[in-house]
Amino acid sequence: MPSSAELHQRRAAAVARGVSSMIPSYVGSAGGGTMTDVDGREWIDFAAGIAVTNVGNAAPKVVAAVQAQVERFTHTCFMIAPYEQYVAVCEQLAELTPGSFDKRSALFNSGAEAVENAVKIARHATGRQAVVVFDHAYHGRTNLTMALTAKVMPYKQGFGPFAGEIYRVPMSYPFRDGRSGADAAAYAIGQIEKHVGASNVAAVLIEPVQGEGGFVVPAPGFLPALAEWSRAAGAMFVADEIQTGFCRTGTWFACEDEGVEPDLITTAKGIAGGLPLAAVTGRAEIMDAVHPGGLGGTYGGNPIACAAALATIETLREIDGAAAARHIEAVARPRLEALAGKHPVIGDIRGRGAMLALELVEPGGTTPEPAATAAVAKAAHDLGLLLLTCGTYGNVLRLLPPLIIADDELDRGLSLLEQAFAAAL
Repeated sequence: MPSSAELHQRRAAAVARGVSSMIPSYVGSAGGGTMTDVDGREWIDFAAGIAVTNVGNAAPKVVAAVQAQVERFTHTCFMIAPYEQYVAVCEQLAELTPGSFDKRSALFNSGAEAVENAVKIARHATGRQAVVVFDHAYHGRTNLTMALTAKVMPYKQGFGPFAGEIYRVPMSYPFRDGRSGADAAAYAIGQIEKHVGASNVAAVLIEPVQGEGGFVVPAPGFLPALAEWSRAAGAMFVADEIQTGFCRTGTWFACEDEGVEPDLITTAKGIAGGLPLAAVTGRAEIMDAVHPGGLGGTYGGNPIACAAALATIETLREIDGAAAARHIEAVARPRLEALAGKHPVIGDIRGRGAMLALELVEPGGTTPEPAATAAVAKAAHDLGLLLLTCGTYGNVLRLLPPLIIADDELDRGLSLLEQAFAAAL
């Protein structure tokens, strides 16, 4: 097997520079809460492929389901010759997603594709054009979803012009705005009514816990108030649960924490154990408003990805993935709080379940410390811990371990994080 150094040379000659990687090592195998590179070095995995491998990198049921499906057929295109697996995934989504109303789903390939189709559906169902999004939001890298995304570098820089009729309003960010959820919602709604007009809004699109924007958890009451306003205004309340879904935050979906029932919900990442699959699920009358042929794609709901999704959902049920995420938080949060006591640069600890973050700032204030954040992340990588950064200001460290991580692996990872802070600061 080639070494990481050899593979890096080959990469430089073949892979576009715009596709970056966090570490210079190349993976040879992965499972549980660890990865091993081609040189035999083990890494504790606090990334989970960016919240994708919730059930691990090689969950037995997922492996078996994929192998069995490959032997039957790999592709027919559901729009040409349909198959049971697609239907079964949609049935599971109707059962699992918030809301007891009648639902329908459409399957796609990626989170960005799901978000883009949710906007299409909302516009078609309402006959309106305006889409409201929030500060610090991340929704994807396609042209429309770049417009929906807040952060310019690296996601939008030089790629415009972008799609129109996108309006951005303030997000509830308790560490920075100090507002209650009700006050933050009232302010955001006021901005919508003043600058957009309630009768023009097709969709209010929000991540219940923001991902790339810094794992921002809105203050209690913010999401319910927006959902209530949206319905009163005749707009679709759309929850982007691509990073938060499938037990990541300690419930199957983050909206459940405050009993919010979205009109439309987008999912991807953790849905299929690492295979490319995404979905839009929503109220039947909204989803069915689109004419036949208006939704679809060649690979959307590929049978292999659907088989993986059904096995992933079965695994999450068996292990009680939501409880596993809460256990990870119960173990990690006290360690993170103790770490903050030693390092005043940690201004905020936030998140839910196995979606936790540390925001680094100048001690005693809120001025971002992106250099310190990068230094800690590099030190973690040097020690053998896969750790991601995020945030509008590049000053947030995020923890996204797989839900099946063993307690000893979680403990080792947290110890390496502590060592990284000691080494970097």
